[in-house]
Amino acid sequence: MVRWVTPEMNPQEMDPAAQNEVAEGENDRDLIDMMNDLQSKLVANGYSLDIPLPQIVVVGSQSAGKSSVLENIVGREFLPRGCGVVTRRPTLIQLYPTQGEEYAIFGHKEDEKFTDFKLIKEEIAAQMPERLNFSSVPIELKIYSPRVLKLTLVDLPGLVRVAIDGQPENNIREVREMILNYIKQPECLILAVSPANQDLATSDALEIARQVDPQRLRTIGVLTKLDLMDEGTNARDILKNRQVTLKRGWVGVLNRSQSDIENGRDVQHILDKEKNFFLSKPYYKHLSDKMGTPFLRRMLQRTLRSHIKAAPASSPD
Repeated sequence: MVRWVTPEMNPQEMDPAAQNEVAEGENDRDLIDMMNDLQSKLVANGYSLDIPLPQIVVVGSQSAGKSSVLENIVGREFLPRGCGVVTRRPTLIQLYPTQGEEYAIFGHKEDEKFTDFKLIKEEIAAQMPERLNFSSVPIELKIYSPRVLKLTLVDLPGLVRVAIDGQPENNIREVREMILNYIKQPECLILAVSPANQDLATSDALEIARQVDPQRLRTIGVLTKLDLMDEGTNARDILKNRQVTLKRGWVGVLNRSQSDIENGRDVQHILDKEKNFFLSKPYYKHLSDKMGTPFLRRMLQRTLRSHIKAAPASSPD
């Protein structure tokens, strides 16, 4: 058995809104710190996190909007984009609320503060293995910001169905095997990101999650691109958990489009649009208090806390 000693955080150092969200008790708040410490030590010693740990792992195809979901949660653009398999190793994203200062620290550069999020994106890209190679050992990224709640997520490479020119077919298998090694752990919660403008029957995230979680007890559904659905259609039944039933339910969000990104519209633009979208659509209005990125943040934080609390306090074998 392992006895975890966790650092304390002064509530006065936190954003007032974040204070309200995490004020469920000092012990609960320390649970995320405890797991962060363990994850950081493992990564610092060159270990993968595909072991029995209570954590939330993010999966989805490259076209599902997974990166946008993470950037919405953080409130800033910070992930590399491009053609082919851009993400070739996991990223451990640990979020810490602050009063005003906003910066990031990488596990491999603990003495350097990154305040420019463009440089954060460049550093993540620089830490990827050489083209066509993969690693299951995460990049550790701590983000301190007044925009965030205390939360930790493990972002995995996007699922690929077809290899593009110059990309070996075995890359598809390598990504799939890496994801399965993470999500097959019974302690792992699966944040499965699927686009609303595609048939859920073809969702890569749901398909791979079902392999290891056939009863859908550990899978949390995130439905993206709701504003891109065909005219006259909606995803109300999915979001009400009637079409693909998940024990932990579904949350709908919007994503920045490629046009938004190219035209320099920041993450706050889509968060404002998202709020208005759910309030203005008659088929989503009655669900609006349980939809959108702010609700997703709070739900994930509560879920992670309770999941860590329920896990046995023992070291992985």
